[in-house]
Formats: sequence, structure tokens, C-alpha cells
Amino acid sequence: MQPRILQVRQQILKKNDELARALRTRFAEAGVFVISLVSSPGAGKTTLLRKTLLKLAGHLRVAALVGDLATENDAKRLAQSGAPVKQIITGTVCHLEAAMIESALNDWDLNSLDILFIENVGNLVCPASYDLGENLRIVLFSTTEGEDKPLKYPTIFNTSDIAIITKSDLAEVVGFDRHAAYENILNVRPGMQIIELSARSGEGVDRFIDLLTHRSKIPAEHADAR
Repeated sequence: MQPRILQVRQQILKKNDELARALRTRFAEAGVFVISLVSSPGAGKTTLLRKTLLKLAGHLRVAALVGDLATENDAKRLAQSGAPVKQIITGTVCHLEAAMIESALNDWDLNSLDILFIENVGNLVCPASYDLGENLRIVLFSTTEGEDKPLKYPTIFNTSDIAIITKSDLAEVVGFDRHAAYENILNVRPGMQIIELSARSGEGVDRFIDLLTHRSKIPAEHADAR
């Protein structure tokens, strides 16, 4: 990489980190827990998030920001949950940045939320470098993608807190090697928490949601009172 290009990239990341820190402070002051979801295209982020919003919307104040290169299709699907949803169109940019999150939140009252979900653009490379001020980053990959994803994209697994293996209902059909998948994840990120689920069948989704409410430190009685 040429020195000039490297310098510009460092400046961009520095500015992003500064904005992310400001966002993190803002989220903390508002008492909102922020969860970002990253994956390659087609891993099932939107399907899982839609089901999660549907299950949480009756108990917690949830909302979602959705990044995509074009179209508002994902936001329309998520809005069916009844939760506030906003699409961020990135154009040619293959990831969300802190400035995009800041701009999207301009007309939202964060004090009225318990959990904010951020669904990043489908990409396992670029999002790894951009802090969005989130409390929890979750990386997803599906059984149909193969068990070597963590080895091919180690940075995104190293910068994430939880790994979700999606489309577990298809594991046997596609010959997914669970042992190898777990081994690969833990070789890249020792001790990483792993959950298998199928948003289509519902298997593992309740465990995922229990994990989110536990990590967000929202008491069950608080959730039930919403």
C-alpha cells in the first residue's frame, strides 16, 4: 500500500473512532444497549433480526438501523415487526460508518429505546475496521457457506463478541461439519461464545434472545413490564 493511501486510511479510521466514542457515550447516557450484526450477504441477518424484533417488541423498546448498498427492502421487512426501522443507503460504500449512524439518529429519541440493533452491509471484510459505538458485535455465518469462514475472515471474528451459525436446519443437507466449524472459530478467537440457530424453524432463536437480554443487563421483570 502506498504511503499516501495508508495515511488517508489512517485519518479516516481515526475520525471514525472519535465519532464512535462519542456515540458510545451518547448511547450510555440514554441507557440504550446497541447490538450490531455483521455477516456476508445471504447469511440470514435480516431474517433473524425480523424474528428477534417480533419477539422483543411486545416487551422492550427496540429499534433497528439497516445498512445496504441499495434498496429499502430489508427495512420494509423489518418494519413489519412494528419496531421503528430506518434504512441507511451506503451507495458504493461496503460498510456502515459511525458518521452514518450519527446522521441516521438525528430525529430519533434514544431515551425512548432499550435496545438498538444495527444491521451492517453484507460483507465480512470492511465492517471489521469500523467501530459504530456498539456494545456488542455479533458475526453470523450460515451452514451453507461452509465451516472455514472464520479462517478466511479472521479479523471480523476477532473483532466480534459472539458467533452465530445460522441455517442450522440445513446443516445435514449441505454436509456442514459442526466440529470443524467450532474448532475454526475457537482457533481464531479462543473462548468465543457460539450459538447455532435456524430463524426459519425457530430452533435456537429463544436462546439467542435470552442471551441478548442477559448481555444488555435488562432485568426480566423490566422487560415483562413493557
